[in-house]
Order: sequence, then C-alpha cells, then structure tokens
Amino acid sequence: MTVHVTRLPIQLLPDSSRVITRFFGPGDENRIRDIIKRMLAIPETKVEPLLASLESNFRLTHPNIDDVFLQHFELVKNHVSGADELSDNLRLLIGACFTMEYAIESAALFNPSMVPALDQAGLPPGSVRFLMSLRATGEGHISSIVFRRGVVDANGGVSVDPPGQRSRTMAAVAWDSFEKAFFVRELQALGAWTNQAQATLTLLGDRFTRAQLSDAIDAVRARASVSGKSEEANDAMFALTRANYHLHLPEDGDISELVIFPHSDNERHGIEDMRLVQFTDDDGLCRYYGTYTAYDGSRIFPQLLEYRKDENIEIHMLSGGCAKNKGMALFPRKIDGKYAMVARLDNENLYYMESDDVYTWDRARLLQTPRFPWEVIQIGNCGSPLETEAGWLLLTHGVGPMRQYCIGATLLDHDDPCRVIGQTSQPLLVPTGKERIGYVPNVVYSCGGMIHMGFLILPYAMSDSASSIAVINVDELISSLEQ
Repeated sequence: MTVHVTRLPIQLLPDSSRVITRFFGPGDENRIRDIIKRMLAIPETKVEPLLASLESNFRLTHPNIDDVFLQHFELVKNHVSGADELSDNLRLLIGACFTMEYAIESAALFNPSMVPALDQAGLPPGSVRFLMSLRATGEGHISSIVFRRGVVDANGGVSVDPPGQRSRTMAAVAWDSFEKAFFVRELQALGAWTNQAQATLTLLGDRFTRAQLSDAIDAVRARASVSGKSEEANDAMFALTRANYHLHLPEDGDISELVIFPHSDNERHGIEDMRLVQFTDDDGLCRYYGTYTAYDGSRIFPQLLEYRKDENIEIHMLSGGCAKNKGMALFPRKIDGKYAMVARLDNENLYYMESDDVYTWDRARLLQTPRFPWEVIQIGNCGSPLETEAGWLLLTHGVGPMRQYCIGATLLDHDDPCRVIGQTSQPLLVPTGKERIGYVPNVVYSCGGMIHMGFLILPYAMSDSASSIAVINVDELISSLEQ
C-alpha cells in the first residue's frame, strides 16, 4: 500500500465534568420508604435552608434542577403518606434524595461517526460544517450518544468546536398505540412469540393501547397458572411497548450539549456505536438516519434513529429476520428503489441487505469474507458506504492476531453494490504508539467518515478510550483499490 494517511493532532478526550441528572434508586421499596420516613421527620424550618443549599450548588450545572427534583418525587410519591399535602419545598427535597449526577463520558469517548451538518451558514468558500456523534461511557459502563461540531476547510484541514458548557438529556415519549401485526412481527424476531404472547394478543384488536395490553395480560393471568416463563413473555411485551419513542429537541438546544441516554428496557445497559448517514430521498429531500445497538444486559437490539429538519427525533427498533447482531450501516440513498444496508449477521462476514421498508430487514446476501491476515478473525463495516464516481467506498474494520482491530477499505460496484471490485490488502490504519493503550487495547475503529473536496475525513477511536481524526486523499485510495 502506498496510500498516505495523515493523523491530525486532534484528541477528543473523555471529560468527567460533563454530567447529567438521573433518577437514583438506592434499594428496594422498603428502603425507599425508610428514606422518605426520615425526610418527613425533618422540621419544616430546616427544609428551606437545606433545599436552598442544594439549589445553589447544582443550579449552575443544571438550570432546571427544580423540575428534575419534582419529576423524581413523582416517581416515589406512591410511597409517601399524604403526598398531596406536602409543602412544595419538602417535595423538592424528597426528590433530591432520589436524584444523582452521572458523568456521561468519565470512562471513554470513542467510536465516532461524521456527516455534513444541516446548518452551513457563515462558512468560507470550500468549507463544510460537520456533525459528529460519539459513544460516551460512564459509571457502570453505560453508554450514551453525544455530539460535537466542527469544520473541514477546502484543503482538508479539520477543526472541532469545543462542546457547550452543560450536558442535558432529551425528553423521551414512548408510543401508546400499537398495530398488532407489527407487534407480532417484533415478538417473533425477538424469539418471544410464545403461547402466552399468542393468548394475550388474541384478546386485542388490530390496534391497541398499552393499557389494553395490560388488561389482556391480567385476563390471561386470571385463567392460567402463573409461571416464570409466562412472566418473561409478559415482560417482553411490555418492553416492546417502550422500544419505539420520540425524543423532543429543545428549541434552544446546542447539539453539543444534548445527550441521547438509554430510555427503553432494551437500552437499559447502554446504546452503542451510532452510524450516522445523511440520507437523500427520491424527492431530493434529506434526512438523517443513525443505526445503533441497544443492550439490555443480555441481548442486543438493532435500533434506528430518524430525524427530519424541524421535527423531533424518532427511535425505532428494527425488525425482520436479518435485523440482528451489531454494525448495521445504511446506504445514503435507495439502490434500485430499495433501502440498502451493509451488516454483519454472523459475527464474521459482511452481508448486503435490501428492503422496501427501512424498519424491516428480511433479505441478505453474502458480500465479503475475511481474506487477509489482518482481518482473519472477522470483518465489519466502519460506517455507511460513501458514494464516489468509481463506486461505493466502504470503510471496514478487521480483527487479526492478538485481537488487533485495524481499518481498511473496500470498493463496491456503483450499480451492483453486491459486487466487490477492490479491497485494501493491507490496512489503512493500524493502532500504533499510544493508540494501542486504553480500555480495550490494540484497537482503531470508526463508525463513519465523510468525503469533502477530494479528502476522506476519517474520525476514529483509539482503544475504546478517546478519539482522533485522520485525512486520506480519495483519488490515491481509489487508485490503490482498483489495482
């Protein structure tokens, strides 16, 4: 390989000062009641100064801290005798006892993805503003998605803007009405289409609400013996009602301050490795998609973020027989009238998938298998394919000896993306020096780059700890692939 890779002196490091508020559940219901009982014993004359001290300490970081305290009070108020009679200050103070700060990126800031930003105003000629997503990991190894902005100039120079002063999560609202056909398909894909689930859904119409589902579950419970297996099926159905939701974008929101934090049951142990893509519809309008992995502690779930300008963000759980495993990456437009993906279904090889529906994936064809020593264990994608005149440029990662992750590239035929027409026999990016040191050693990894003015701008993670950016001449890279 003669491709020159320029590593930029950019270091995106985890920052423990970036915190959000979360509900704090210190134990079971008995412990919650004991805490509330002790709080109720505090004289009212001491409540106000205690609350004032808390607010002065935390309001600068969390301007809406009173709203947070009240939200968390609502989550425990059923344990409070005479809750409606409490003073506002005591409600706030009780809520504060069930609130904690969480340092979203205290452990790591890695696996970046990059797309052109919506706002391109005020830039010099030849420059483009980008939006970057990153996986942030904090206490308990819970991952969330955070964002940065920056600019690429006409010469391939890259600058990353410092993030906003605060971090805040977006309000999530789960769907409350469901189509039975969709529900059945999702349960089948999850392996949760049990006798219990079938008996429950038989009692429901073609559309139903979460409350109606709860009533149907109670009806089936009443006529059959309760078992651990049946309750697992019930848990799966309730989890599915929360898998799809909306995220409210605040009007004054600085994207670098916003955090997509796990919300649904499927995501409760983290959301990982978002692959952003700017997607162009048949009518020429653009939207953003982001495929990512949700983890509930034992299973993974492919998820899809969808955003149209001036709308809220939608989160969908992907379904279908091929919606499984990690690393699904969507093409930036339809291919022959169909949505297309590159994914790894079997932990080892890359597959090409297509669908009439962006949320359902049932068809897949083998695309690429490990071929060279640097990828002998497994291969996967490093983000969505990038369209060039020569074909679709697909960045890949390979795992070789000593579980070393490297980044390479594959060129797919422009008209038939199932056909590989070029590949790097040697990796483009190999972990070297300090890049080898981190939470997971010997790893360079990306969730997606972008092409601008003939340059491939490649953000990449270093050993699951921090991130940087590399720049590669596209013509040089394509030439080496064609050879």
